[in-house]
Amino acid sequence: MTARESALKLFWRNGYQASSLSDLLVEMKIGRGSFYAAFRDKRRLYIECLNLFAERTFVIVQKARDKYPPMDAIRYFLEHSLNHAEVSKAGLGCMVVNTVIELAGVDDELAVAASAWLSKLQALLDECLREAGYSPARATEYAAYLMLVNEGVRVASRRKLPDRQIREAIDTALRLLQTAPRQSVLSV
Repeated sequence: MTARESALKLFWRNGYQASSLSDLLVEMKIGRGSFYAAFRDKRRLYIECLNLFAERTFVIVQKARDKYPPMDAIRYFLEHSLNHAEVSKAGLGCMVVNTVIELAGVDDELAVAASAWLSKLQALLDECLREAGYSPARATEYAAYLMLVNEGVRVASRRKLPDRQIREAIDTALRLLQTAPRQSVLSV
């Protein structure tokens, strides 16, 4: 495991503020001089880790889109952490969502960077919904709804709610979308 991977896991588990430089050095198994030479400071390392985490999330969505019909790809993404998380990662939620929760109003620059990733993810969900036959207006509306569901799922995971309860919420959200109008009033 690389030093950056070790830092990502620490930040994901503890958050930005609770991950001290001393903790990072121990977790990354590097000295202070090597840390500063490679990463310059904790903040820059955090941004690298946040970007790495977000990019991996996008890979999950893209692989699901390549493998499944659009609505199944959305389900796969929403359930991914329940189905594929290592025991050490179970209950950590999403590092991007965690960043917004932890740092909004504290470090707005980092919170905005995380929010930008969430907006990009919402755009991918919008694309999936359009592929599933929803009008552009409905796809945009429902993608915003799915992002709220996604963020709730990630917080519920962090709260360590039972997987069954989280799956039921996902099932309900997707069932509602399946029965929701696919066309906006103006496009009918």
